[in-house]
Amino acid sequence: MSVAAQQVSRPRLSPAARLRRWLAALGGGRALALGLLALFVAVRAIDPAPVETVRLKIFDYYQLWQPRQSPPQPVAIVDLDEASFAAYGQWPWSRAVVAKLIANLIAAGVPAIAFDIVFPEPDRLSPGLVADSIPGLDEATRDGLRQLPSNEQILADVMRSGRVVLGQAGHPDPIGLEERSLGAKSVAFFGGDPRPFLPRYAGIVRNVPELEAAAAGRGIFSILPEFDGLVRRVPGFVAIGEDVLPTLSLELLRVATGQKTNVVKTDEAGVSSLVVGRQPIPTDRNGRLWVHYAPHDPAKYVSAKDVLDGTVPQGRLAGHLVFIGTSSTGLVDIKATPVDSAMPGVEVHAQLLETILTGSHLERPNYALGAELVVTVLAGVAMIVLVPLLGAVWTLLLGAGLAAGLGAMSVYLYLEERLLIDFAYPMGASLAVYAILSYASYYNEERSRQQVRNAFGHYLSPAMVERLADDPDSLSLGGEMRDMTLLFCDVRGFTTISEQFDAEGLTRLINRFLTPMTEVILNRNGTIDKYMGDCIMAFWNAPLDDRDHARNACHAALGMRSALAELNETLRGEAEADGRKHIPINIGIGLDTGECCVGNVGSDQRFDYSVLGDTVNLASRLEGQSKTYGVTTIVGEPTHDRAPDMAMLEVDLIQVKGKTRPERIFVLLGDETMAAADDFKALKAAQDDLLARYRAQDWSGARAAATTCRGLMPELGLGALYDLFEARIAAFEADPPGADWDGVFTAETK
Repeated sequence: MSVAAQQVSRPRLSPAARLRRWLAALGGGRALALGLLALFVAVRAIDPAPVETVRLKIFDYYQLWQPRQSPPQPVAIVDLDEASFAAYGQWPWSRAVVAKLIANLIAAGVPAIAFDIVFPEPDRLSPGLVADSIPGLDEATRDGLRQLPSNEQILADVMRSGRVVLGQAGHPDPIGLEERSLGAKSVAFFGGDPRPFLPRYAGIVRNVPELEAAAAGRGIFSILPEFDGLVRRVPGFVAIGEDVLPTLSLELLRVATGQKTNVVKTDEAGVSSLVVGRQPIPTDRNGRLWVHYAPHDPAKYVSAKDVLDGTVPQGRLAGHLVFIGTSSTGLVDIKATPVDSAMPGVEVHAQLLETILTGSHLERPNYALGAELVVTVLAGVAMIVLVPLLGAVWTLLLGAGLAAGLGAMSVYLYLEERLLIDFAYPMGASLAVYAILSYASYYNEERSRQQVRNAFGHYLSPAMVERLADDPDSLSLGGEMRDMTLLFCDVRGFTTISEQFDAEGLTRLINRFLTPMTEVILNRNGTIDKYMGDCIMAFWNAPLDDRDHARNACHAALGMRSALAELNETLRGEAEADGRKHIPINIGIGLDTGECCVGNVGSDQRFDYSVLGDTVNLASRLEGQSKTYGVTTIVGEPTHDRAPDMAMLEVDLIQVKGKTRPERIFVLLGDETMAAADDFKALKAAQDDLLARYRAQDWSGARAAATTCRGLMPELGLGALYDLFEARIAAFEADPPGADWDGVFTAETK
């Protein structure tokens, strides 16, 4: 390689330098990815409803996929069902009927009972109220009825014989806050005050005083669904005024186990757990317990009618903790849960109690948010670091593996540890970061492709431009040495033609000429270097490799000749229509092949992708000699040697102006098909004979050979060539060149 070529050749980059360049190219994308990651972290910390919804839906799927499976627990539901209402009338029943229901349950061996029902008003069927409501009743009968115990008293007496927990309901209005106790003495605090974290009601719907006084405990049965209507968590305790009241299930468990208090543990993050007896029960920071649902089990239900009728199988309810509630849709106590779209509210309480009894608590610890944020940051940063290092495909595979691992970890924690950890958000965040990085990479690559298109769109065929755009690395800018084929094309007699047109008309004519010539060159993988008025300079084998560049250049020259013939026919018709004289356009073409320096040539302010070298100069000189030999295309020997099966004839050994050594030149007449034809083979043999006799100074034999050649394939229009040889022969006959003549013709013009 020459010193000049070394000076302009592109330096080789080390792997570290290439990495720095790649990182620099992705700089904007990485900054955007970091910003996106920060946004994801901020959104997760705020935890808006859509984010929480996705997280909860994933936890719902876990329960739907693997619900709680456990041996039957001593929990039963006495159902105020449609059969019970048909037998004992619509609700509300007389408190005497309810008292009989409790008495039968106690007799059946039930240790504790909880009502998922509230008795807020006195029983209208109590004897005293009946006496006051019946007009015309005699005083003796009225007084007798008033002396009878009220239905509340009957129910209260039965309640004292067992362990009964009354249900209470939270209310949005400040009601039920009179002087009598709310039943909050069964709750103790450990740590901080839990009330700022607990669900709060303004008021409470209470039971009549006689029943409250007789009850062993009182619990809140109000259930607050999530914002999407599903019941996933039940408050362990609620705050009403200054009091903290337990939920129905916890109060039933406390009463059944004989404990005096339930304990609420609180720290700076919120409620951490509840303690019933000595059993800690995990909660969320708001003191809500996750219900670990099991599939609906009809065997858990016993009809209240059967209890009242005494038809329940013996031992069926013995030792069971019983909830009394309703599955009737008419009483509007149906809840949607992750495992069932229509579950009676009383069963939610029963399922919560079973969750506690089996120790199969679902837990979303207070550190879950911190852990998820850490994983989000680590996964996002890993993407930001690895995408430029490994590339998008390998990073995608790694990310898919990481996502699978995180998903498997989340499932494992649910199945084995019953922990609810959300790894979907970190996966989604890392996927978004990957997407933005991939888009940045795509954008930079597309911008690079567009730069290539802009740079070469006017000089290369669309197919070659797209090849360069698809693989910009194949473009070596800055200068490199390549074996190339050069083409120069010029219009003969352009001055005469231009005299027929004004400036605008001449411009249109030049454009009409250059357009088909350019199209032919581009279609043969050539690159347009420049236009110089009516002259075209083109080259092959740069910027993309073209192993057959010499042959492609020859075909381009032949195609230009055919395209010019079509253009001349069109111009002839236009001239005749305008009444002008038609002067056909004739061209000369020079082709040569050799090593050249190709790359960006110019100044810091402006440069072009061009080619330099001796081959360029020789191709230009050969184009000028095409006029001397009376042919369209003159080809240098290197081009001939790289496309030997094209139809070419050697015409001379010539020393062109500016060169010190002779060049063997050829005339290009046709393609491979013509070269294989017998008549062309005869012409070639005659031409070779002509040159041999000419260089041997056999002037008479050379003249005879020229005459033979002139008679072969006259359609090729080689008459001017043989006129030239006959003139030279005549001149040498008159003035012989001497014995040391080497047959080289020295060109005096360019």
